[in-house]
Amino acid sequence: MSKKEKEEIKEEIKNEEITEQAEAIEIEENKEPTLEDQLSDMKKQLAYTAAEYANFRARSAKEKEATYSNAKGNVVSELLPVIDNLERALEQDGEDFDSLKKGVQMTMDQFKAVLTKIGVEAYGEGGDEFDPNFHNAVMHIEDENYGENVIVEVFQKGYKINDRVIRPAMVKTAN
Repeated sequence: MSKKEKEEIKEEIKNEEITEQAEAIEIEENKEPTLEDQLSDMKKQLAYTAAEYANFRARSAKEKEATYSNAKGNVVSELLPVIDNLERALEQDGEDFDSLKKGVQMTMDQFKAVLTKIGVEAYGEGGDEFDPNFHNAVMHIEDENYGENVIVEVFQKGYKINDRVIRPAMVKTAN
């Protein structure tokens, strides 16, 4: 047998093996998946979903912490100019009371503007109606000059952001 004939026989055997492998793969692909295969696929899918959920929770926690940290940083950066003005006021030499009072008033106005900018609202004025959700009555008087549940005097203003009370107003009520 010649070398060429041997090569042809080897090639023919190789082609037959490839054909047999292809037929085996085709048979494997066409057969119905067993319950074990389905169960295995479902377990893999469940593990994948659980891992995705764990990653989502971790990512959400990081985003929440970053948002909280950024919000605190933004508030502090708004308050820093007020602190700077108070430091300047304390560094002033001299006994000019009117200038000091004017500087403190300007700083107070700046501080109120900062609070308004970040959404904080002051409330509690004399003559307003008393509401226990927003006011803390620390004194009560009987006076015919005032209506029922009327705020007579405000000892400490209240502050809120939207409808959330940060600090209730401390007030004196009448009747």
